[in-house]
This record gives sequence, structure tokens and C-alpha cells, in this order.
Amino acid sequence: MMNFKQITPLDYPDLKRFFNHQKYRLCVYSLSSLLVWSNDVYQIYGATDGDILYVYAEYPSRPQDRHLILPISPSLEFSPDKLRDLAQDAGIQSYWFVPDHYIEACGISSVESYFTVRPQPHFDDYVYLTEDLAELKGNRYAKKRNLIHQFDRAYLSKNRVSVEKISPSVAGECLDFLKKWCESRDCHIERDEDFTCEKQAVSNTLENIDILGVEGLLVRVDGDVSAFVVAAYLTDDMGVMHFQKAYQHIRGLYQFLDNLCVRELFKGYTRLNKESDMNLPGLAQSKKSYWPVEKVRSFELVLR
Repeated sequence: MMNFKQITPLDYPDLKRFFNHQKYRLCVYSLSSLLVWSNDVYQIYGATDGDILYVYAEYPSRPQDRHLILPISPSLEFSPDKLRDLAQDAGIQSYWFVPDHYIEACGISSVESYFTVRPQPHFDDYVYLTEDLAELKGNRYAKKRNLIHQFDRAYLSKNRVSVEKISPSVAGECLDFLKKWCESRDCHIERDEDFTCEKQAVSNTLENIDILGVEGLLVRVDGDVSAFVVAAYLTDDMGVMHFQKAYQHIRGLYQFLDNLCVRELFKGYTRLNKESDMNLPGLAQSKKSYWPVEKVRSFELVLR
């Protein structure tokens, strides 16, 4: 029987080795993301066996949503029959966040021999060419370039902007900004479970940024934190943008932040994962406006 225990950001140094040459292109397979999203609402558990890390998650208030993710190993592959055996041994009925490329590699008929396959469209990730977002060339990015130029004229050229690396010492300022950002969007901090979880994930990230293998930038406008972004490793050729927030009333700030992040934090990566749109129409429109080259689709596998 696997010895699962709850894992936290403090476990990052011990678990990092399992993610060397990690192949799955969904953002949940970023170690930093797994660790920081663990909270009172959504809890992450891990168990190790030699060269393999097993992970499951549960919602204490929704036991029916208990699920595994694909086992993580720098050297081993896991066929559908092995996934079936693991799920049975763990007493867990389903896997979440199974990327489309895993199913394609195994063959849908092989997977369906052991599992019912269900799409999870709210967890599909948007992927972009880093070069596209760094250079913003061509007519399709004309509006983005224009907004950056407007921000430059109104703020950068007037020395109203400063950029700095995120460190634990500015965690409080970033969290204060996040609260104000949410209030400006009327997202009901006390009642919105998604925002509560995200706020805790951001807090976990900022307070442990020195050990989590992530990098972050914040932008100050007139001395106040007005935007920030946090990015991390996902696969050998793909980075992932975990958190990206900017005040909407500062015209061009979001586009400036996005372009700055790609140029500064994604050097050496050919592709960039901007995570999912959570089935939010406005967020989906924003992500599509940057012209993704693919969507990595997520599936649930339920034991037959």
C-alpha cells in the first residue's frame, strides 16, 4: 500500500527530481503548481516509490471528486493497464488532467479497455510560440503593439514605471494588489471559492518563491504594485505562466506585462503554456487574442 502524505511547498526540494524531463504538457504537471494549490478546500497528497511520484487530490467537501493524476517519473512510462492497477490499489476511481497526447500515444481503444474517457474542457490549456509573443510581429498583433505603445507614452517615457523581481519581502504588497484587483472586477472575495483558492495559491507561491523554482516580476506604476506575473518550468521546451494580474484601467499595462514576461522569464523555451480559461468567456477571449498554436486537452479517466 502506498504511503501517501499531504505535500506542501516545503517538499519542493525533495520532489524536484521526479520532474526532470517531465513530458506532460498540462499545467498541473508543474511541481510548483501542484504544491501551491494545496489548501483547506483542495488538498494534494504524494507518495514515492523509487523513481516514481504518485499524486492524488481531494476536496474534503466533495469526496466524489477525489482523483489521481498521471504518475510522474523522469524515466518510466505508464500504460493504461498499469494505470488501472494503480487506481485499484489506491482505491481511487478516476484520473483527472490526462492530456490528449497521452491518450493519442497509447491509442484510444487501449485506454477505453480500462477506462471511460470524459473530456474536461474547463482544464484545456492554451499553448503559444514564445517567439510570437516576444516579437508580436504581423497584423494579428497590431492591437497589442499599439496598446504597449500607449502605455509607453503615458507611463514608461515619463518615468512612472519600475519593474522588479518578486521576492518574499514583497509578498504582502502583491497580495494587497490582488485583493484590490479582485474588488475592481467585483469577484466577491468572501463568496468566490475559486478566488479564495487562487489567493492562497498566490500567497503560498510568494512566501516560498526562493525554494519553489519559480520566477516572478512585478510592475509598479507611480510606486504602487499594479501588476505581477509568476512563471515556472513545465517540460524541457515549455514554460508555464501560473499567475498574471494587471489593473485593467491602466491602458496597455497587461500587454506590456505579458510581453515583458515572455522576453525575461521564458528565455530558452520554444513554447509557453498560459493555462486554461476555466470556461470563463472573457478569459477565453483574452487567451485566443494572442493566437495559440494549440490547446492541450484534458480528460478524466474513470475506471470501468
